[in-house]
Formats: sequence, C-alpha cells, structure tokens
Amino acid sequence: MTTTGQQLFSTLADGKLTVEVVPTEVPEPTGNQVLVRMEAAPINPSDLAILTGMADLENAEYTPGKFVADMPEPFYSAQKGRHGQRLPAGNEGAGEVVAAGDSELAQSLLGQRVACVPGNAYSQYCIADAALCLPLGDVSCEDGASAFVNPMTALGFVETARAEGAGAIIHTAAASNLGQMLVKICQQDDIALVNIVRKPQQVELLSGLGAGHIVNSSDEDFSAQLRGAIEATGAYCGFDPIGGGNMVDQCFKAMEQVAASQMAEYSRYGSDQPKKMYIYGRLDFGPTILTPAYGFGWTLSGWLLTPFLQQAGMETVLRMRQRVLDGLTTTFASSYKRKVNLQEMLTRDAVLDYRAMRTGEKYLVTSQA
Repeated sequence: MTTTGQQLFSTLADGKLTVEVVPTEVPEPTGNQVLVRMEAAPINPSDLAILTGMADLENAEYTPGKFVADMPEPFYSAQKGRHGQRLPAGNEGAGEVVAAGDSELAQSLLGQRVACVPGNAYSQYCIADAALCLPLGDVSCEDGASAFVNPMTALGFVETARAEGAGAIIHTAAASNLGQMLVKICQQDDIALVNIVRKPQQVELLSGLGAGHIVNSSDEDFSAQLRGAIEATGAYCGFDPIGGGNMVDQCFKAMEQVAASQMAEYSRYGSDQPKKMYIYGRLDFGPTILTPAYGFGWTLSGWLLTPFLQQAGMETVLRMRQRVLDGLTTTFASSYKRKVNLQEMLTRDAVLDYRAMRTGEKYLVTSQA
C-alpha cells in the first residue's frame, strides 16, 4: 500500500527555480524504515541551498503553493549537477510514526513521536531510517523538530575542539539558535568560548545567558576586543557560518597578533602557534578573503555534520543524541519567529523573510498543507 500526501519539491531547469507543493505517493515502509506523519520541520540555513539558493525571489512569480524564479549566472551553471532534477527539501523534523517495517527497531517506534532526518521533511508523510529517529517521549513535535541539525552541530564543535586539544573556541555567529546552544554547552563542559556578534542587542542576549566573552564586530574597537578575548581564553580554534567576507581573516589576524606578542624571539615566518578556522556555512556567498598577515601556522577547513558523525563513531553519536534528548527543552531549545504550513511557506512574504537568514528569526513549518 502507498500513502498519498502533499510534499514540497524544488526543480532547477532552463534558468529557473520552481518550488511547489504537490500530491505525492509515499511507499509502505520496509525493513528498518518507518513512515512518519510530519507535524513540524524547521527551515535551517542548510535547507536554503535546495529551497531558494540565489534565485531572484523579489521578482519571482508566486501562486498558491508554488513559486517560479530566475536563477542568475553564475549560480545557475554552478549547479549543473541538479539541472532538471526534482529534489525534495527539509533536512529534519518531527512527527508520529504511523507505519513501520518489520525490523524490531522499526516496530518499536510504531505510534511514537520521533525526531528524524529524512531529507524531505517538508511533506505530510515521509520515510525515515529508524536508526536515525529519536523518540521524543513527552516532548512535543514542535519542541523536537530541531533536535538534530543545530544541537548535534553545536556538540560536534566541542567534540572537534577536544579532539584537537583546544580548550577554547571562537564562534562567529554567536547570537543564533545554534550559538546560544553552544554558550550553554561550553558552560556545562567548562570550555572557554569567544562569542562574536553584530549588534548591541545580541550582546545583551548572550550576557543574559551568562556568556563570558562577547565581542561586537560593529564596534570600532572590534579587533582590540577580539585580541583581548583570545588572550584571556587561548582560543585558537574557531567555527564560522558566514563563509564570505573577511571574518575568518580577522580571526586569524587576532590569533596571530596575540601569539606573536608572546614570542620570545621574532620569526619571519610568524608564530608557531597553530591556528585553525572551520567554515560550516555560507551566510555570505561572496569570496572568503584571506591576507598574508598571520604567518604560515594556520589551517582553514570546511566542517559538515554528516562527515563528522561518520568519523566520530557510534559510541560518540549515541552519547551526543542522549544529551540532546535530555536537554531538548533547555540547553537545546529552539525559538521561532513564525510558524507556517506547506502552502504558506511558499508565499512571497514568507520566502523573502526566511531567505534573509536573519539571526534569531527562524521559521517552523507545522502540521499539514
């Protein structure tokens, strides 16, 4: 038997991006699969690559449950691999398991509310791997909808830093939902955290959470503030979701200036203090600017959650998942600016708003279309 429900698809073809909600048949789950009736799914920045990309959304054609927008160059050609493909969207969400395959694990989830990562969460029904489902118990689907991407990413940063022997971390979007989680995690784990924000209101927000080192990139003395925080914490490992622009460069400069000030002898090659920055997002699609101002002892790398989890090992992943479940309504709680259904998420006002990716203004897709 199959189940019919509404589902969102994104298609890039002939220079245009078409995103629409259409009826879709979902197959019966088999083996270790479960069929989840979705109730809530967040719109994360990582979802927007499929959902909106760099399409001209201001001048798009909007009709109920659908929009069609031009995809300008070079962004259209850069995505040649997906041309003509009808792709689902929505990395994570939560709902009730209404059918299950015949495996013991899948059957044990029948009738339970679970958080899951199906990759097509913007739908009424989806197939999910039982091994990747997190039973929510008494936690609501709305509270559990963001149980995977942000919480596991924030925990992953701490695990990565620990593995590299770092006792302190820099985070360059500290007022975000993820950033607020990281503040709480580092407090619990006694890890120093340098929080970079952009607005005075964000300084107040993090101060209210008890964050110890907050620097405002819009202040004239930002560089001095950053150097002071690095000197106080020894933070030479950073995580950046901005990607484009000069934030990574500024962090490397500040790290090197602090390290160089502590050198006993001058070296033309810079300090021997290892400095590392990870880019884990692209809030800015412009080039990442680097300058020859921090010697040669630095590394810039990408960071993605799925490869990290694959390398971390099952014991670490299970420990992280249990920690998320224990703190879903506290440490790992997410807040949302607005709740929309499948149809409403494709209206002009909603699309332009959530594509802006403003800090603290996350959307939640709830219930049915």
